[in-house]
Amino acid sequence: MASSSPTQRTHVPIPPEPGAIYKAPLIFFDSRFLVPLFSGSYSLWIIHPPSFAANLSSFFCFSSSVVFVTNRLASLFVVYLYRSAYPSDSLKNFVVFRRQYRLFVNVNFISDRNVSLAIYFMGVCGRALTQDVNEPPVPIHIVTDPLQLPADFLNPSPDKKLVIGFDCEGVDLCRHGKLCIMQIAFSNAIYLVDVIQGGETLMKACKPALESNYITKVIHDCKRDSEALYFQFGIRLHNVVDTQIAYSLIEEQEGRRRPLDDYISFVSLLADPRYCGISYDEKEEVRVLMRQDPKFWTYRPMTELMVRAAADDVRFLLYLYHKMMGKLNQRSLWHLAVRGALYCRCLCCMKDADFADWPTVPPIPDNLRSEDQCPEEEILSVLDVPPGKMGRVIGRKGASILAIKEACNAEILIGGAKGPPDKIFVIGPVKEVRKAEAILRGRMIDY
Repeated sequence: MASSSPTQRTHVPIPPEPGAIYKAPLIFFDSRFLVPLFSGSYSLWIIHPPSFAANLSSFFCFSSSVVFVTNRLASLFVVYLYRSAYPSDSLKNFVVFRRQYRLFVNVNFISDRNVSLAIYFMGVCGRALTQDVNEPPVPIHIVTDPLQLPADFLNPSPDKKLVIGFDCEGVDLCRHGKLCIMQIAFSNAIYLVDVIQGGETLMKACKPALESNYITKVIHDCKRDSEALYFQFGIRLHNVVDTQIAYSLIEEQEGRRRPLDDYISFVSLLADPRYCGISYDEKEEVRVLMRQDPKFWTYRPMTELMVRAAADDVRFLLYLYHKMMGKLNQRSLWHLAVRGALYCRCLCCMKDADFADWPTVPPIPDNLRSEDQCPEEEILSVLDVPPGKMGRVIGRKGASILAIKEACNAEILIGGAKGPPDKIFVIGPVKEVRKAEAILRGRMIDY
């Protein structure tokens, strides 16, 4: 296969994202075992078995794989195959996974002499990578004092609105569990707020930002994090974009309804090629460690694994945010804001009167009211379950709850093992919530 210049292929089949995409030179294998592509902070090595022929065309005649290894996780490497100027279907399998500080990309090819291999790499956390290979990776700061946080975060302002990635870690995270770390991702840095070391003083300083309408918090599944913040520190988490909710809205908007009780996990969302297309195996490794030692997040000083795992949970949230916001229409954006607000408070409000302490839910915008099919207002309802009746409401293997969900266009949530044990939370359009309430109350009646 004759070598060609990188400049001969200028077509980029991916629309530019907020983290701009840059094309690396086309790669042609030679007889060396390790072929350096970049140097410095973003050093990338291509490893290929020396037994294969040195020629790239010959290499593709084998059904095999190439592994890319980088010592930095500041960038996400995405690999595409090309036939002419368009991605080839010769890509049989594409897997990205991480081990410690290394990122591996396994690419399996079928035999094809007419393809060439190009590499794209894109910035994450909203910041584009430049072609300066010596640019430092996104820094990770461990915060024990409020002064270590950005002033724009500590002092929310309508003149400088922010969008941040947000997550929490702890022991059995809920109203009773222990909140240990808050992760905050900016476009140029990740902050790990050490709740154990900083305590009440640090959390009090963060409260205005977490409750502010001027700072958008991008989070995946906000319910338990919001519950822990509220009951342990009196913080009412507000103005969230929940990527779990956003995913469901995009699926519905595009005509794909998810199965009942099928809520996408963060790992599955990252693996979806429409969003990131990366495998987050280390997440499961940390879960195994947490099952073995529930106090995993309490140890200080934080281990390298703790820092890396906590940072990785928010590293891609801003990238996901920009991808998803570009897909959502105006109606879905309103649903996203409303449901985010209701999900934040659903495990915190034990009775309807508690709602008054929380910010108001976003109203239906005027442009949606003028439509022929104006959306219905959405509400949260809290039902008390009499002692001994929860099993009847849930049914065998959740069959009763699923049946009610099928009959009503509403979300029905229960506290489960973490509690609260005697409450049912119903979220959805007013008429559907009232219908669900009636069915649920009927299940609680003794015959």
